[in-house]
Amino acid sequence: MIIRQATLQDHKTLVEFQLAMAHETEGIELHAPTVELGVEAVLNDSNKGNYYVAEVNGQVVSSLLTTFEWSDWRNGTILWIQSVYVMPDFRRKGVYRKMYAHIKDMVMKADNLNGIRLYADKTNVAAQKTYENLGMNQDHYVTFEWMK
Repeated sequence: MIIRQATLQDHKTLVEFQLAMAHETEGIELHAPTVELGVEAVLNDSNKGNYYVAEVNGQVVSSLLTTFEWSDWRNGTILWIQSVYVMPDFRRKGVYRKMYAHIKDMVMKADNLNGIRLYADKTNVAAQKTYENLGMNQDHYVTFEWMK
């Protein structure tokens, strides 16, 4: 298995993964043209975030997106893991574990990175168990949002 930063050549796969993830985890049918533009925007501007993919025998089987949160308390950046997707046939085989280890290793080696955060749908118990098994804990914050 290879973990690498995604490239423009991964665009189609990343879009497919995002559409599938939203449908599976939240029952949402995303507007594909908007997702296509959103994925492309990240791939063309690393200030927005970075996609990472896992390849098995040359096939991309998983992806995640990291975005950035500045922490004045830490004088550094927190990486947010978002948009995690693992193809069904590759789940429960350590793919996400290896991707998480890759991101954690990046944070450990970079002086300007201070931690990792992510959020999971309240009903996605399987994801929550996975994150806890990797040593992550539920923090004491409650996430609120307003979306246009």
